[in-house]
Amino acid sequence: MLLKVKRLGREYLEHHPYPENIFWLIEYSDSSLYKDLQIKTKVYAEVDIPEYWVVNLRKRQVVVFRDPQDGEYASKTTLTTGTIYPQAFPDLAISVSSIVNI
Repeated sequence: MLLKVKRLGREYLEHHPYPENIFWLIEYSDSSLYKDLQIKTKVYAEVDIPEYWVVNLRKRQVVVFRDPQDGEYASKTTLTTGTIYPQAFPDLAISVSSIVNI
């Protein structure tokens, strides 16, 4: 799992980031694919993680969840090619192939 979080310095030595400190979360998934796509999406949407990506290593695709509303993500996009820009970092261009071909 990769997290992009608000900088809080030494505070993270005492606890994990709180949901309001997380801008973007990425899961690399193979054996936990069902859990990552079905269960974690609800958990992360419920606590308002703004953007959650699941890198499906089996199918070499990125599933992008955005816009949490009422415990669900309003937007779900599946990508196998192209470039994606995280909402929190719109100037950061990420090639889908660069993250699915690890």
